[in-house]
Amino acid sequence: MTRLFDELGLNKELLLALKENGYTTPFPIQEKAIPIILQGNDVIGQAHTGTGKTAAYSLPILMKMKNARNAQALVLVPTRELAIQVAGEMNKLAKYTEIKVAAIYGGQNMRNQIIRLERGVHIIVATPGRLIDHIGQKTVYLNSIDFVVLDEADRMLDMGFIEDINYILSKVKHKKQLCLFSATIFPEIIKISKKYMKNPIHVTVNQNDITLKTIEQMYLIINEKEKYNHLCDLIKQSNNNQIVIFTSTKQKAEQLAMNLRKKELLKVTALHGDLSQRQRNYTMHKFRNEQEQILVATDIAARGIDIPSIKYVINYDIPRDPLTYFHRIGRTARANSDGKAISLVAIEKISDFEKILKHTKYNVRQLNEEIGIPIPKIQKEFKKHNYLNKNKPFNKWSKHNYKNSKKKNGNYKKSSNRDFRKH
Repeated sequence: MTRLFDELGLNKELLLALKENGYTTPFPIQEKAIPIILQGNDVIGQAHTGTGKTAAYSLPILMKMKNARNAQALVLVPTRELAIQVAGEMNKLAKYTEIKVAAIYGGQNMRNQIIRLERGVHIIVATPGRLIDHIGQKTVYLNSIDFVVLDEADRMLDMGFIEDINYILSKVKHKKQLCLFSATIFPEIIKISKKYMKNPIHVTVNQNDITLKTIEQMYLIINEKEKYNHLCDLIKQSNNNQIVIFTSTKQKAEQLAMNLRKKELLKVTALHGDLSQRQRNYTMHKFRNEQEQILVATDIAARGIDIPSIKYVINYDIPRDPLTYFHRIGRTARANSDGKAISLVAIEKISDFEKILKHTKYNVRQLNEEIGIPIPKIQKEFKKHNYLNKNKPFNKWSKHNYKNSKKKNGNYKKSSNRDFRKH
């Protein structure tokens, strides 16, 4: 039986903020993790995006804050968008307390951040690169930190932040409470837990399924040159609901947004890495306030958008790895609502999409037959796959595919030595 928030040991200030922000009953990750964290235990939480994990660690942190001016909690996140999102949610939950939360990330004026820190903050939400910049300039000291959260740890490690994380954790005092949240658990995360955590308790939600069951997933196999026209048809059928469209490159995101704006006269904006932080903030402000119907984005936004009104996610380009796909479609169906994810699969990219199909047990509908669009002619080696046979739909539990699905997931390659501190 699901417990209520007032049965989890939270104070009246937090309960009032929860009620004001529309929280009624806890999500599973919140119900499981909050009491364990309040007891002072280290936690490894495995939950996909959109399951309420930010509140799962934010509420216990806010409960454990002491009446002191210095920073007592640190939340590390992979991207600036997620830093803004997490800090914003924590500030909402802290509304009826004296607790101050600051987001520290690259792309923002360093001096403004220093002024904010000098005024006194209790909780720092930071990207690793910018936090190290502050440590180097002695504008942030971590010796008073009692509580550390690594949010979306798999993404941080995938982006090459492992050395930065080790450096930051070495600056935090030995007796700290550490919580790690990740959609997937792979060997490098286990190494971190063994090195820095004390008898962590594992909290798992939907262990056997990364995807949200409230997302209706569909795909259409077409030629690359046909994608734009099919995209326009999908937008016309959206009933003016908000849409996020994912592309593979910054240039394509900008070009696609411009075409939809000028040729189709749609309210469209683009989000990608070439924008300044001020431009990115303005873009998200317009989209969040529904001044724009469509956001065309690169994967920079895949984990940093939490807008309940998004009803459609369209993969204009298929991502190379399945995990990116799941984080993309997680932008819809937030907090147990429903949504649709539609992938435009160029025939040349069908092998990439096959990898995605193997990672979800929920039905992913092929639309070609439904809407009368024949699958384009393809090379002979592709024809052996069942999912391209109209009369024999792809069955991931067939002998061949079941055997492949049993293979261990998580072959993560280390990123190149690029400078990620701008994130």
